[in-house]
Amino acid sequence: MQPDNLLVEHMPNPLGLDVPSPAFSWSYQGGQERGRYQTTYRIIASSREEDALLGHGDVWDSGKVLGRRSIHVLYGGKALLSRKRYYWKVQTWDQDNRMSESGIAWWEMGLLSGSDWRAKWIGEPVRDASEQDALPIFRKEFVMRRPAVRARVYAVGLGHYELRLNGRKIGNDVLEPGWTNYNKTGLYSVYDITELLQQGPNAVGVLLGNGFYNVTGGRYRKFKGSFGRPKCLVQLEIVYDDGTEDVIVTDTGWQTAPGPVTFSCIYGGEDYDARREPAGWDLPGFRAEDGDAWQPAAAAEAPSGKLKRQATAPLQVMRSFRPVHIAEPAPGVYVADFGQNFSGWVALTVSGPAGSQITLTPAELLREDGTVNQKWTGSPYKLKYTLKGEGDEVWSPRFTYYGFRYVQIEGAALTLTAQNRGKTGAELPMLLALEGQMIYPDIRTAGRFACSDELLRRTHEIINWAMLSNTKSIFTDCPHREKLGWLEQVHLMGPSLAYNYDVQSLFVKTMEDIRDAQLASGMVPTTAPEYVVFSEQWRCFRDSVPWGAAYVLIGWNLHQLYGHTRILSEHYKGMKAYIDYVTANSDDYIVRGGLGDWYDVGDEDPGFAKNTPVAHTETAMYYHAVDVFVSIARQLGRLEDAARYEKLREQIRTAFNREFFDPASCRYATGSHTSQAMPLVLGLVDERYKQQVLEVLIEDIRGRRFHTTAGDVGHRYVLLALGENGRSDLIYEMTRSKEHPSYGYQLAHGATTLTEAWDGPTVGKSQNHFMLGHLEEWLYAGLAGFAYRYDHELETYSLSFRPFVTGEVEEASAEHHLPAGTASIRWRRDGKALTLDIAIPPNCIGEARIPASALTAEAITEGRTPLSARHDIKLSLSADSHTDVVHEAVIRLSSGHYQLRALLP
Repeated sequence: MQPDNLLVEHMPNPLGLDVPSPAFSWSYQGGQERGRYQTTYRIIASSREEDALLGHGDVWDSGKVLGRRSIHVLYGGKALLSRKRYYWKVQTWDQDNRMSESGIAWWEMGLLSGSDWRAKWIGEPVRDASEQDALPIFRKEFVMRRPAVRARVYAVGLGHYELRLNGRKIGNDVLEPGWTNYNKTGLYSVYDITELLQQGPNAVGVLLGNGFYNVTGGRYRKFKGSFGRPKCLVQLEIVYDDGTEDVIVTDTGWQTAPGPVTFSCIYGGEDYDARREPAGWDLPGFRAEDGDAWQPAAAAEAPSGKLKRQATAPLQVMRSFRPVHIAEPAPGVYVADFGQNFSGWVALTVSGPAGSQITLTPAELLREDGTVNQKWTGSPYKLKYTLKGEGDEVWSPRFTYYGFRYVQIEGAALTLTAQNRGKTGAELPMLLALEGQMIYPDIRTAGRFACSDELLRRTHEIINWAMLSNTKSIFTDCPHREKLGWLEQVHLMGPSLAYNYDVQSLFVKTMEDIRDAQLASGMVPTTAPEYVVFSEQWRCFRDSVPWGAAYVLIGWNLHQLYGHTRILSEHYKGMKAYIDYVTANSDDYIVRGGLGDWYDVGDEDPGFAKNTPVAHTETAMYYHAVDVFVSIARQLGRLEDAARYEKLREQIRTAFNREFFDPASCRYATGSHTSQAMPLVLGLVDERYKQQVLEVLIEDIRGRRFHTTAGDVGHRYVLLALGENGRSDLIYEMTRSKEHPSYGYQLAHGATTLTEAWDGPTVGKSQNHFMLGHLEEWLYAGLAGFAYRYDHELETYSLSFRPFVTGEVEEASAEHHLPAGTASIRWRRDGKALTLDIAIPPNCIGEARIPASALTAEAITEGRTPLSARHDIKLSLSADSHTDVVHEAVIRLSSGHYQLRALLP
């Protein structure tokens, strides 16, 4: 039981924390010994590393605390100081009272108070109209007197910035900082530059971009609006070996000039004129040439939003693609196919005469003539590069991105090998290299799914491409046309996201974005940050419960999936206000307006719900939010609130069934898949009607040849209704189809990412949406059979291993890196024999459920030993609640590795 993977605020050795009481977590190195669990822990935090090594907690010593908790233990020591680095370790005791001790980890605080900022906001001075579109660059020289022992930069640039030091970009982060409601919150980042500084002269430079802070329009735009002109705040702190320090801050002593980015819009693209980039402008010793427009920076008004450290993982170029095919659909017009739809930008290497310009037009689809088609994803979006005419020039955009598979190239001779350079003449620049670069946060891959079924494997892949493509500093709906943070997908697809990626910090940021977006009335808009405010005419696009309820449901996901304890109390008031808002605006507990089951199946009015009444879906989700809020109130000890909202929950339930349920036919509303499934899963159906309501759903699915009619909201509940009631066989049949509407249809028509509409590539629309990817949750929890939740009473993770075994699938596996350690399952079928390999991390508990024909302890073996001979494994039998027929073995397991083998029915 060796503790490792020490995390503070779910990050290893984080820099610049500004949380007054950080949360500590640790896991355990996996071992072969079974049944190991923690009974006690002690956290020691010190101001000096040597004190931590010796066990002297001068900052905090938790003392010995009984319990299994190793996730999200809140700091309880002395007040933490700005900029200070602290060291910590954990001691743990197992069930045999054996003590183990971790190594030393650390965290460093950021700037905890506004008074810690000595820097001033700066921007560009008033410029001629001819220079209005060119984005500014800034520079400052300084001298480092002696070697530094510590140097940090605290920086924020709005909307985006790139920070440079001595001619080099600092770090690999792009599109910094994350998007927020800038009137409420601004995010700064912290960089350790100790090794980047040089004794003597140094120079720091900043390029600014518009981002969502300043949406200028021009070309395509989803909306046009501005929080102000771009501005920045930079504070560079150097500590020397004698304890003295220098602080370099932005002020009017910095120099600024119009930069080489001559157009930049988060929606419309970016233009870069390399001739306008002053050579060496970010190096010490730079001298402006005559006629250069350098002048003192102007003082800028500080944004009204509060500054806080960016806690999400930074965006970076995470994957690269080379063209798999290049066509020439028209003379001098080339189209490169990267073979994969993704979000990011294009990087090029080019050589040619100064002033020549290359235009790049990315797109997801092609027209019949082979040129790119931006019809459904924002048009026109373009990238333009003007050469400076000096050797091989390498360029990629800085402050915009797009979703695409193809890129159209105009204005260049397309020769991607150096030996062919110059063969087409000097009048055109020569394109030497072209690369697609995919951008998403530098987050850990938390899970892996695999199976022998090719169609399921490919479906898993396109869902994941769409999830990654739409994971930025917020979860976007699409990476091109909108790039907005529509909220319903974050809770509906929350488990699917969490199975695959460590998105804890992004979930937390989403909660903060919602808090910033919430209106005084308590209403939560459908998007956060809310950059577009829909008019009263389109109120359904702003006020819809499946979207607004994300405030409650994402918080609950953080609690259940990550053991996050602080999030519920931090946002309790806002969650409660939202519930009260919906209640006050309901019609006797029925919610009449909203979007309902968005993008369900049907040809008319794409998007708008067609098969299920809006009021049904909205009210069902209202009930769900109140039901979860009752659990939150109880978890926080708010018993009076819990009782009040329990009463409200029953009033909604009564009103819902009165309005939508027909006992004679056991149909809800229209009897659509969403109509039947949501009440089943959310607890709205009276026990005596459950089986009949389920049968109505099943019969309609069969009658439609295993196709769904559900959309963005309802589809998840259709899968849950079937899976939770033992009908994964129907889900599997639904995955077999390659006819509309289905995942197989999208794949059969060339989709490489999940599409917005069920019929995907054949109707246009966005080719990169993850909102309908709910099958991913079933692939892990249903097919592979791995599910989990954090049990706050036991203070540990409770794991479930219950595979769906079908004759068409020979094997499936799932692995997931929990905060407590790595859990996994792999099952394989060999004739009538089923073998399960299961791994449970130390300090966790598990339960395996196996369908078997001989349900006895003798017939099921573990490591070739009958369970009847195993005293450390408990076996019980589970019967069908309606027929009393025994159908599976229930095996309770502690931590360790197991191989279970049984005969299939």
